[in-house]
Amino acid sequence: MIVLAGTIGAGKSSLTKMLAAHLDSQAFFEPVEENEVLPLFYQDPKKYAFLLQIYFLNRRFASIKQALKAENNVLDRSIYEDSLLFHLNADLGRATATEVQVYDELLQNMLEELPHTSQKKSPDLLVHIRVSFATMLERIEKRGRDFEQISFDPKLYAYYQELNRRYDAWYETYDASPKIQIDGDVFNFVEDEQAAQKVLQIIEEKLKEIRRVA
Repeated sequence: MIVLAGTIGAGKSSLTKMLAAHLDSQAFFEPVEENEVLPLFYQDPKKYAFLLQIYFLNRRFASIKQALKAENNVLDRSIYEDSLLFHLNADLGRATATEVQVYDELLQNMLEELPHTSQKKSPDLLVHIRVSFATMLERIEKRGRDFEQISFDPKLYAYYQELNRRYDAWYETYDASPKIQIDGDVFNFVEDEQAAQKVLQIIEEKLKEIRRVA
């Protein structure tokens, strides 16, 4: 099982599709279009941050449980980066101390439960797609979701900037599985077929290395 991580607009969904096709496996995508809470969060982050994160946490837990039951599945985001997202909102004053405590305890219970739901205890590989802040903003603008645009809410600029910074720090401390980082600025796999093939090759070589060690 491969899990992808990265900030908004990093290209997680695109790489998930490529990897699933390359490995002839199932892709698990995080629900966005059918997520009725997400637009509400962008309208009133302080009111809906906790509800949104519980929604995502529930869906990520269900997805990873299902993915762990078979070989070669790919998830475009996972439960392992969930805390990063909620604690950023909490640090911005969008969650109460009680909500943070409830969330942290629930997440810990879920992580402790994962090894009991399948033969595997963790992913085989985490792929972090790192992009610059400029690339992140460009991708967000291109995909055109109104509620994500800085023109919709200028305060999103600072939020996106801090989110991008925290992903770098999160990747450095992640230790739940083997990991690899892909530079999404150097390898524009979303639009460049040669870059896409190179990224697939890099990940395939890392998987072979993991198998040799195992």
